[in-house]
Amino acid sequence: MNWSALESLISGVNKYSTVFGRVWLSMVFVFRVMVFVVAAQRVWGDESKDFVCNTAQPGCNNVCYDHIFPISHIRLWALQLIFVTCPSLLVVGHVKYREKKDVQYAASHKGGHLYAHPGKKRGGLWWTYLVSLVFKAGFDAGFLYILYHIYEGYDMPRLSKCSLSPCPNTVDCFISRPTEKKIFTLFMVVSSAVCILMCLCEMVYLIFKRVVKLIKRKNEAEKKLFADTHELKPLGHPKSEFMSKSSIRVDPTASIHNLDDIEEEPVKLKVKQKD
Repeated sequence: MNWSALESLISGVNKYSTVFGRVWLSMVFVFRVMVFVVAAQRVWGDESKDFVCNTAQPGCNNVCYDHIFPISHIRLWALQLIFVTCPSLLVVGHVKYREKKDVQYAASHKGGHLYAHPGKKRGGLWWTYLVSLVFKAGFDAGFLYILYHIYEGYDMPRLSKCSLSPCPNTVDCFISRPTEKKIFTLFMVVSSAVCILMCLCEMVYLIFKRVVKLIKRKNEAEKKLFADTHELKPLGHPKSEFMSKSSIRVDPTASIHNLDDIEEEPVKLKVKQKD
């Protein structure tokens, strides 16, 4: 496996992810890929060799093994990891496409840019990211259902009954290390369930953030429309209304009664001068 290529791919996906997306990526890489590569393959490496039925009839062991293990856990988990991680490549590919398109636009428009931030989850990239989350959660849930449906639960029974031809009668079959296999099966199932929860949380986060942005944009548009359609009128009277005929400065906070007294004072002075 080319670990440098995997590291560059993970860093590219992590760059355009939210907090929930980073947690999901850590869960997939550490608790699923690493466990699958390091431990799970060794646990299921002897499932065919050490599968034993209490009969010497030729072909009975093979038929019973195929009935009890129609799909190997290892191969099923490998397919699950491939299908779950592929939708993240849609986001990386879309960002690369936007970056290339922005470079072409800048070359033909004298340095102008088509996207301020090509990796920003806006427009079509927001929908691509949301669709990738739906696919990731759907693939995980689908494989969990397949595993539950094929094996009739997530348990590894110590004893299995088999009566298929060419077995002469109902025989008892035993798998090796059933408890260890059960623990690893439950671990992978819980890891998948947590990854589904992270995808759902990220979808709710993206939708909530988009709705808040739309509401904020609508409120700003309504405020702008209100300001354009309603003229602002002065709250107080013009300053000239508080000036007397003799150009006496009057306190704007004075009451009407006080203003009448101020206007009567010059009249009284003229009467005294005549006397």
